Amino acid sequence: MGEPEGATPPRSLAPSANTAIPAAMIAIIGAGLAGLSAARALAAHGVPVRLFDKGRAPGGRLATRRAEQDGVRLQFDHGAQYLRAEGADFATALAAAGAQPWPDAARRVGVPGMSALPRALAEGLDIVASRHVGRVVGEPGAWRVQHWDAREAKPGAPLPATPPVEDGPFSAVLVTVPAPQVLDLLPGYAAALGGVRYAPCWTVMASFETRLPLPDTLRPDGHAIGWAARDSSKPGRDGGTECWVVQAGPGWTRAHLEDRAETIVAALLGELAALAGAPLPSPRYAAAHRWRYSLLEASLGQPCLWDATQRIGLAGDWCLAGRAEAAWDSGAALAAAVA
Repeated sequence: MGEPEGATPPRSLAPSANTAIPAAMIAIIGAGLAGLSAARALAAHGVPVRLFDKGRAPGGRLATRRAEQDGVRLQFDHGAQYLRAEGADFATALAAAGAQPWPDAARRVGVPGMSALPRALAEGLDIVASRHVGRVVGEPGAWRVQHWDAREAKPGAPLPATPPVEDGPFSAVLVTVPAPQVLDLLPGYAAALGGVRYAPCWTVMASFETRLPLPDTLRPDGHAIGWAARDSSKPGRDGGTECWVVQAGPGWTRAHLEDRAETIVAALLGELAALAGAPLPSPRYAAAHRWRYSLLEASLGQPCLWDATQRIGLAGDWCLAGRAEAAWDSGAALAAAVA
């Protein structure tokens, strides 16, 4: 995940650290839109919260990758490409975070990158970054979370042998990560979440020294590429860097899910060349990123899950629909249930 521009990085605990926990503090695991929405709503009710996220900064799929090649600074929104707001609450939040229209009046992007949006939404919140929460231990009303350096611990992989940092007690724990990662942490919810399904997405980021003969956005039907965009055409970007983001469709990604990154780069840039009707110039920079949990295909069908007896809650876009606003609404619904 990208580091927000000009931001003070969220604190990252040293292995021996365990700061004091205010009475009734709630732990939120995952600082994407659902986690941020829940945290903001609870904080507005005077409930202290602490968020934990494996990324270097909040945002989840609202991510910006930065690179430098031959002295040229490049950036790519390699996760969510834009956001739509149908409800007043989400629209107000986006406006407050400085979102601007692109490529039309109905869609919004962060400026100068998508990661600027969660940076603004996280202002004032207590966030523990670059930490992978691997266990929730204790009892209702006195939960503790055990977490490791995210460079050593990965979702779905065995936990490291090194001792974790333990934070708590917390009056409740809210988990807002993708449903498959919820089950890594809370396997008892397997039956409840069994019907939730995500599609993966391979994404290629590439920069060229000359402008490609293509429109700023493409969404071809029945193609290996599900979406491609001249990312440098977004507001607040350097239009001279000719930066592209190319996202494969779910079917193509599944067929190539375990391919090497360099193979994916060559294949998807070849598909982009076919859309251009001419060979592409050699990219000055190219990289690939695999999102295992990208597009929601089957949802839970309800806004959130809250077990008042266990003091455990779940939220995410997977509760409602495959839209960013659904994640925001799910987090707000969970906060309302808790508060």
